Amino acid sequence: MRKPDWLKIKLPKGKNYQKMKELLAQYNLHTVCSEARCPNLGECWSRKTATFMILGDVCTRSCKFCAVKKGNPKGKVDNEESERIARAVKELGLNYVVITSVTRDDLADVGAEVFKNTISSIRQISPDTKIEVLIPDFAGKISSLAEVLSAQPYITGHNLETVERLTPKIRDKRAGYQISLEVLRSVKSLNKEIKTKSGFMVGLGETENEVLQTMKDLKKSKVDFLTIGQYLQPTGNNLPVSEYIRPEQFETFQKYGLELGFSRVLSSPLVRSSYSAELLTATDYR
Repeated sequence: MRKPDWLKIKLPKGKNYQKMKELLAQYNLHTVCSEARCPNLGECWSRKTATFMILGDVCTRSCKFCAVKKGNPKGKVDNEESERIARAVKELGLNYVVITSVTRDDLADVGAEVFKNTISSIRQISPDTKIEVLIPDFAGKISSLAEVLSAQPYITGHNLETVERLTPKIRDKRAGYQISLEVLRSVKSLNKEIKTKSGFMVGLGETENEVLQTMKDLKKSKVDFLTIGQYLQPTGNNLPVSEYIRPEQFETFQKYGLELGFSRVLSSPLVRSSYSAELLTATDYR
Protein backbone atom coordinates (compact mmCIF):
# COMPACT_ATOMS: atom_id res chain seq x y z
CA MET A 1 0.00 0.00 0.00
CA ARG A 2 1.11 3.54 -0.70
CA LYS A 3 1.88 5.54 2.43
CA PRO A 4 -0.55 8.39 3.12
CA ASP A 5 0.65 12.00 3.37
CA TRP A 6 0.55 12.02 7.17
CA LEU A 7 3.36 9.45 7.27
CA LYS A 8 5.85 11.51 5.29
CA ILE A 9 9.03 12.23 7.23
CA LYS A 10 11.93 14.63 6.84
CA LEU A 11 15.36 13.37 5.82
CA PRO A 12 18.02 13.39 8.57
CA LYS A 13 20.21 16.50 8.58
CA GLY A 14 21.84 19.15 10.79
CA LYS A 15 24.89 19.45 13.03
CA ASN A 16 23.38 17.54 15.94
CA TYR A 17 22.40 14.64 13.67
CA GLN A 18 25.93 14.43 12.30
CA LYS A 19 27.47 14.66 15.78
CA MET A 20 25.23 11.88 17.06
CA LYS A 21 26.11 9.69 14.08
CA GLU A 22 29.84 10.26 14.59
CA LEU A 23 29.66 9.70 18.35
CA LEU A 24 27.84 6.38 17.99
CA ALA A 25 30.49 5.22 15.52
CA GLN A 26 33.29 6.46 17.79
CA TYR A 27 32.05 4.50 20.78
CA ASN A 28 30.84 1.53 18.73
CA LEU A 29 27.30 1.78 20.10
CA HIS A 30 23.97 0.58 18.80
CA THR A 31 20.66 2.43 18.88
CA VAL A 32 17.21 0.99 18.35
CA CYS A 33 16.66 4.07 16.17
CA SER A 34 18.89 2.72 13.42
CA GLU A 35 18.71 -1.04 14.08
CA ALA A 36 14.88 -1.04 13.98
CA ARG A 37 14.75 1.61 11.22
CA CYS A 38 12.67 4.06 13.22
CA PRO A 39 11.01 6.78 11.08
CA ASN A 40 11.81 9.43 13.71
CA LEU A 41 15.58 8.89 13.61
CA GLY A 42 16.32 12.21 11.90
CA GLU A 43 14.15 14.26 14.24
CA CYS A 44 15.41 12.63 17.43
CA TRP A 45 19.09 12.66 16.52
CA SER A 46 18.78 16.31 15.52
CA ARG A 47 17.53 16.97 19.08
CA LYS A 48 20.42 14.89 20.47
CA THR A 49 18.15 12.18 21.82
CA ALA A 50 18.48 8.47 21.17
CA THR A 51 17.53 5.10 22.56
CA PHE A 52 20.72 3.15 23.19
CA MET A 53 20.49 -0.59 22.54
CA ILE A 54 22.67 -2.71 24.79
CA LEU A 55 23.74 -6.37 24.71
CA GLY A 56 24.80 -6.19 21.07
CA ASP A 57 22.72 -6.07 17.91
CA VAL A 58 21.66 -9.72 17.53
CA CYS A 59 18.33 -10.79 19.06
CA THR A 60 17.46 -14.35 20.03
CA ARG A 61 13.79 -13.74 19.26
CA SER A 62 12.22 -13.75 15.79
CA CYS A 63 9.33 -11.31 15.99
CA LYS A 64 7.89 -10.79 12.52
CA PHE A 65 7.47 -7.02 12.82
CA CYS A 66 11.05 -6.23 13.82
CA ALA A 67 14.07 -5.44 11.62
CA VAL A 68 16.73 -6.11 14.28
CA LYS A 69 19.09 -8.96 13.33
CA LYS A 70 18.14 -12.41 14.59
CA GLY A 71 20.44 -15.20 15.68
CA ASN A 72 22.34 -16.75 18.58
CA PRO A 73 25.03 -14.54 20.17
CA LYS A 74 26.22 -17.67 22.05
CA GLY A 75 26.65 -15.92 25.37
CA LYS A 76 28.92 -13.17 24.07
CA VAL A 77 28.76 -9.95 26.12
CA ASP A 78 30.74 -6.74 25.64
CA ASN A 79 31.77 -5.90 29.20
CA GLU A 80 32.91 -2.39 28.24
CA GLU A 81 29.65 -1.40 26.54
CA SER A 82 28.09 0.10 29.68
CA GLU A 83 31.03 2.44 30.25
CA ARG A 84 31.05 3.57 26.60
CA ILE A 85 27.36 4.42 26.77
CA ALA A 86 27.94 6.42 29.94
CA ARG A 87 30.72 8.40 28.26
CA ALA A 88 28.50 9.08 25.24
CA VAL A 89 25.67 10.28 27.49
CA LYS A 90 28.10 12.60 29.28
CA GLU A 91 29.59 13.96 26.05
CA LEU A 92 26.15 14.65 24.58
CA GLY A 93 25.00 16.33 27.78
CA LEU A 94 21.81 14.29 27.91
CA ASN A 95 19.33 15.09 30.67
CA TYR A 96 17.22 12.06 29.75
CA VAL A 97 18.25 8.76 28.20
CA VAL A 98 16.45 5.55 27.22
CA ILE A 99 18.23 2.20 27.45
CA THR A 100 16.77 -0.82 25.68
CA SER A 101 18.19 -4.12 24.45
CA VAL A 102 17.82 -7.05 22.16
CA THR A 103 16.42 -10.12 23.90
CA ARG A 104 19.18 -12.44 25.10
CA ASP A 105 17.66 -15.82 25.93
CA ASP A 106 21.20 -17.25 25.63
CA LEU A 107 22.22 -15.62 28.92
CA ALA A 108 21.35 -17.10 32.30
CA ASP A 109 20.01 -13.78 33.61
CA VAL A 110 18.66 -12.79 30.16
CA GLY A 111 20.79 -9.64 30.28
CA ALA A 112 19.67 -8.14 33.59
CA GLU A 113 23.19 -7.57 34.92
CA VAL A 114 24.18 -5.50 31.87
CA PHE A 115 21.07 -3.33 32.30
CA LYS A 116 22.01 -2.76 35.95
CA ASN A 117 25.64 -1.99 35.11
CA THR A 118 24.63 0.46 32.39
CA ILE A 119 22.36 2.39 34.75
CA SER A 120 25.10 2.47 37.39
CA SER A 121 27.77 3.59 34.90
CA ILE A 122 25.63 6.49 33.67
CA ARG A 123 24.82 7.55 37.23
CA GLN A 124 28.50 7.65 38.20
CA ILE A 125 29.43 10.33 35.66
CA SER A 126 26.02 11.90 34.91
CA PRO A 127 24.17 11.75 38.25
CA ASP A 128 21.45 14.17 37.14
CA THR A 129 20.51 12.26 33.98
CA LYS A 130 17.13 10.55 34.19
CA ILE A 131 17.28 6.97 32.96
CA GLU A 132 14.37 5.14 31.36
CA VAL A 133 14.72 1.44 30.54
CA LEU A 134 12.74 -0.41 27.89
CA ILE A 135 13.18 -4.03 28.87
CA PRO A 136 12.44 -7.40 27.24
CA ASP A 137 10.28 -9.92 29.11
CA PHE A 138 13.38 -11.58 30.67
CA ALA A 139 11.71 -14.93 29.86
CA GLY A 140 9.39 -14.22 32.78
CA LYS A 141 12.25 -14.38 35.33
CA ILE A 142 11.26 -12.14 38.22
CA SER A 143 14.77 -12.37 39.65
CA SER A 144 16.16 -10.70 36.52
CA LEU A 145 13.53 -7.98 36.65
CA ALA A 146 14.32 -7.38 40.33
CA GLU A 147 18.02 -6.99 39.51
CA VAL A 148 17.28 -4.22 37.00
CA LEU A 149 14.88 -2.46 39.35
CA SER A 150 17.49 -2.52 42.13
CA ALA A 151 19.35 0.13 40.11
CA GLN A 152 16.31 2.43 40.44
CA PRO A 153 15.52 3.41 36.83
CA TYR A 154 13.32 6.50 36.52
CA ILE A 155 10.83 4.73 34.22
CA THR A 156 10.53 1.03 33.40
CA GLY A 157 8.90 0.21 30.09
CA HIS A 158 7.96 -3.05 28.41
CA ASN A 159 5.98 -3.14 25.18
CA LEU A 160 2.90 -5.26 24.62
CA GLU A 161 3.38 -4.70 20.86
CA THR A 162 -0.11 -5.78 19.70
CA VAL A 163 -3.53 -7.03 20.74
CA GLU A 164 -3.89 -10.47 22.28
CA ARG A 165 -5.33 -12.21 19.21
CA LEU A 166 -2.46 -11.12 16.97
CA THR A 167 0.33 -11.81 19.47
CA PRO A 168 1.11 -15.36 18.19
CA LYS A 169 1.12 -14.03 14.62
CA ILE A 170 3.59 -11.17 15.03
CA ARG A 171 5.68 -11.96 18.11
CA ASP A 172 8.15 -14.77 18.73
CA LYS A 173 6.57 -17.95 20.08
CA ARG A 174 8.48 -17.49 23.35
CA ALA A 175 6.77 -14.15 23.93
CA GLY A 176 3.22 -13.84 25.19
CA TYR A 177 0.51 -11.29 25.84
CA GLN A 178 -0.06 -12.46 29.41
CA ILE A 179 3.67 -12.79 30.05
CA SER A 180 4.16 -9.13 29.10
CA LEU A 181 1.28 -8.01 31.29
CA GLU A 182 2.76 -9.97 34.19
CA VAL A 183 6.13 -8.26 33.69
CA LEU A 184 4.45 -4.86 33.95
CA ARG A 185 2.46 -5.89 37.03
CA SER A 186 5.60 -7.28 38.65
CA VAL A 187 7.40 -3.95 38.37
CA LYS A 188 4.80 -2.41 40.65
CA SER A 189 4.87 -5.42 42.97
CA LEU A 190 8.63 -5.11 43.39
CA ASN A 191 8.74 -1.32 43.63
CA LYS A 192 5.51 0.65 43.62
CA GLU A 193 7.43 3.92 43.31
CA ILE A 194 8.76 3.16 39.80
CA LYS A 195 6.54 4.40 36.98
CA THR A 196 5.73 1.95 34.20
CA LYS A 197 5.23 2.44 30.50
CA SER A 198 4.05 0.30 27.60
CA GLY A 199 3.21 0.66 23.94
CA PHE A 200 1.69 -1.18 21.03
CA MET A 201 1.25 -0.84 17.28
CA VAL A 202 -1.89 -0.62 15.19
CA GLY A 203 -2.40 -1.35 11.50
CA LEU A 204 -1.68 -5.07 11.82
CA GLY A 205 -5.28 -6.24 11.41
CA GLU A 206 -6.67 -5.52 14.89
CA THR A 207 -10.19 -4.20 15.47
CA GLU A 208 -11.04 -1.02 17.36
CA ASN A 209 -12.63 -3.06 20.15
CA GLU A 210 -9.44 -5.09 20.48
CA VAL A 211 -7.42 -1.88 20.81
CA LEU A 212 -9.73 -0.63 23.54
CA GLN A 213 -9.51 -3.98 25.38
CA THR A 214 -5.71 -3.87 25.17
CA MET A 215 -5.75 -0.43 26.76
CA LYS A 216 -7.99 -1.74 29.54
CA ASP A 217 -5.65 -4.68 30.14
CA LEU A 218 -2.67 -2.34 30.43
CA LYS A 219 -4.50 -0.05 32.83
CA LYS A 220 -5.47 -3.04 35.01
CA SER A 221 -1.77 -3.88 35.06
CA LYS A 222 -1.14 -0.44 36.62
CA VAL A 223 0.72 1.02 33.64
CA ASP A 224 1.24 4.79 33.98
CA PHE A 225 2.29 5.88 30.47
CA LEU A 226 1.01 4.57 27.13
CA THR A 227 2.19 4.97 23.54
CA ILE A 228 0.30 3.93 20.40
CA GLY A 229 1.74 4.17 16.89
CA GLN A 230 1.26 2.99 13.33
CA TYR A 231 3.04 -0.21 12.31
CA LEU A 232 5.33 0.39 9.32
CA GLN A 233 6.92 -2.53 7.48
CA PRO A 234 10.68 -2.00 7.99
CA THR A 235 11.86 -4.48 5.32
CA GLY A 236 10.35 -6.76 2.72
CA ASN A 237 10.98 -9.69 5.05
CA ASN A 238 8.65 -8.33 7.73
CA LEU A 239 4.87 -8.46 7.95
CA PRO A 240 3.05 -6.13 5.53
CA VAL A 241 0.86 -3.31 6.81
CA SER A 242 -2.81 -4.29 6.97
CA GLU A 243 -4.15 -0.75 7.27
CA TYR A 244 -2.98 2.82 7.66
CA ILE A 245 -4.91 4.20 10.62
CA ARG A 246 -6.03 7.80 10.20
CA PRO A 247 -4.78 10.50 12.64
CA GLU A 248 -8.31 11.13 13.89
CA GLN A 249 -8.53 7.52 15.10
CA PHE A 250 -5.30 7.95 17.04
CA GLU A 251 -6.83 11.01 18.70
CA THR A 252 -9.81 8.85 19.69
CA PHE A 253 -7.47 6.27 21.23
CA GLN A 254 -5.67 9.01 23.16
CA LYS A 255 -8.92 10.39 24.53
CA TYR A 256 -10.07 6.94 25.59
CA GLY A 257 -6.74 6.22 27.28
CA LEU A 258 -6.91 9.40 29.32
CA GLU A 259 -10.49 8.57 30.31
CA LEU A 260 -9.28 5.16 31.51
CA GLY A 261 -6.87 6.91 33.84
CA PHE A 262 -3.42 6.67 32.23
CA SER A 263 -1.20 9.49 33.44
CA ARG A 264 -0.15 10.29 29.86
CA VAL A 265 -1.01 8.89 26.44
CA LEU A 266 0.97 9.58 23.28
CA SER A 267 -1.05 8.33 20.29
CA SER A 268 -0.14 9.32 16.74
CA PRO A 269 0.91 7.59 13.49
CA LEU A 270 4.66 8.17 13.92
CA VAL A 271 4.78 7.59 17.67
CA ARG A 272 7.18 4.91 18.89
CA SER A 273 7.65 3.69 22.44
CA SER A 274 10.64 5.93 23.13
CA TYR A 275 9.57 8.89 21.00
CA SER A 276 9.70 12.14 23.02
CA ALA A 277 10.19 10.00 26.11
CA GLU A 278 11.53 12.90 28.16
CA LEU A 279 8.43 14.97 27.30
CA LEU A 280 5.86 12.24 27.90
CA THR A 281 7.09 11.66 31.44
CA ALA A 282 7.81 15.29 32.37
CA THR A 283 5.86 16.65 35.30
CA ASP A 284 4.97 19.78 33.32
CA TYR A 285 3.90 17.90 30.18
CA ARG A 286 0.92 19.31 28.29
